[in-house]
Amino acid sequence: MTKHYIFFTRHALTQPQAHLVQVSNSANAAANLGYSTVLCFLEQGWRSFNPVSWIHPFHPRKPEAKLSKLYNLQEKLKVAPLPMPSSIEGINSKWTNSSSIVCKYYFPFHILPHTKIVHTRDWNFVKAAIKYGIPAIYEHHHQDKKRFEPEIVHNPLLQIAVTVAEPIRESMIQQGMPPGKVIKLHNGFNQVFLERHPEAAKEWRDKLLVNEQQRLIVYSGALRKFKGINLMIEVAKEMPQVQFAFAGGNQSEVQHYQQLAQEQQAPNVTFLGHIPQNQLASLLQAADILAHPHCSGNAAATTSPLKLFDYLASGTPIVATEIPPLMEFKSSSAIAGWCEPNHPTQLAQCLQHVLATHPRKIGGYTDNLDFVRQFSWENRISKILSYVEDSKRPQVIVEGYRGSVPIKT
Repeated sequence: MTKHYIFFTRHALTQPQAHLVQVSNSANAAANLGYSTVLCFLEQGWRSFNPVSWIHPFHPRKPEAKLSKLYNLQEKLKVAPLPMPSSIEGINSKWTNSSSIVCKYYFPFHILPHTKIVHTRDWNFVKAAIKYGIPAIYEHHHQDKKRFEPEIVHNPLLQIAVTVAEPIRESMIQQGMPPGKVIKLHNGFNQVFLERHPEAAKEWRDKLLVNEQQRLIVYSGALRKFKGINLMIEVAKEMPQVQFAFAGGNQSEVQHYQQLAQEQQAPNVTFLGHIPQNQLASLLQAADILAHPHCSGNAAATTSPLKLFDYLASGTPIVATEIPPLMEFKSSSAIAGWCEPNHPTQLAQCLQHVLATHPRKIGGYTDNLDFVRQFSWENRISKILSYVEDSKRPQVIVEGYRGSVPIKT
C-alpha cells in the first residue's frame, strides 16, 4: 500500500489567501517531484452533511477544476477534503471543534494508515502525527509568544521546522524550538508563471489603458495599509499619465480603497479585486512595472515576499521597498528600482526612473526569468526534504516504481 506525503491545513480552500496559496502550492510541488502527495483540508457545505462521508472521510482524488484554477494545481496532486459541518463548530466543546475532530478522529482512524510523513502549519496536527509515530515537518510563518512543548520539539520524529523570516526563526528558538531544528526558507513561485501569455497580456492592456502610449503599473497582493496601498494612491495622484491597477482584496477592502482613491482625486487607479491564479500571470506580464511597496514596522521585518517571486517569474521590471526580507536581493539585478518605505515622493521618482530606463518587453527580461528559477516551490520542497532522514522521506512514484528516493542537496 502506498503511503502518502500528507499536507494539511485547517481551512477550507475557497479563498485566495496567502497562507492557502502557500500550502496548496507546496503540496502541488511535492506531487510534481513525483511524491505520492495528498492535500487535506476542511470541506464545508452540503457535502459535509452526508453521513457516509463521516464514516469514510479520507478519499484522495483529483482536485476539482475550480480548485485547480484558484491555486494553479497540476494533475499529479491528489486532494482529500475532510467533511466539517459548520453547525458542529457552533457547539462549545473541545470535542466538537475542527482541531479535535481532525486530530482525534480523522487522523488516527482514517489518515494514519496511509501516511508516510506530514507537512503542515497546524501545530496540533504535528502533535497528533508524532503521538502516533509519524514524522512531521512544521511550517511556522508568524511570531507567536506560545512556547513549544519540549516533548514535541525534542522528539526525533519532528524532522524540521521551517519559517520564512529570520526574526520569526529567532522567536521560535526563544520559545523553545531547538536551533538545529529550525531553518529559514523563502516562499516560492508556481512554474506556471514562467509561461508567456502575450495575447492575454494585450487584452489586459486594452482593457486597462486609455491608449497604447499610456503606461501600466500593477500591484498584486493584500489590500492593507501596511502593504503600502495608501502610499500607492498618493503616488498615482502625482502620476496622472500612468494607470495603476491593484489585484487582490475582498469586496469590502476594494470598496474602501475605491472610495479613498476618489477622495484623493486619483481617477487613474483601478481595483480589480481577486484575480484567479490562472489569470494573474498574464496581468503581471501586461504591466510596464510591478510595484512591491511596503510600510516600515514589525510587519515589514516578518513578512514573506510571496508575490515577489511571481513578479520575478513574469519577467516584468520591479520596483521594491527596502524592507529586511528583501535586502538580500539588492545585490542582484533582479529588482529594477529601490526606494525607502513610507516615502511616496521617492517611490514616485523611482517608478518614473524605471519607466524611463526599462522599456516593456513582451518576452520579459531574461535576467529575472533566469534568477527566479531557484525559487520554485519544487526547489523549496527539495531543500526541506534534505533535512529529513532517508528512512522517513515520502515515497516517490516513477513510472510504476514505488520507493524512497533520496533528495540531493
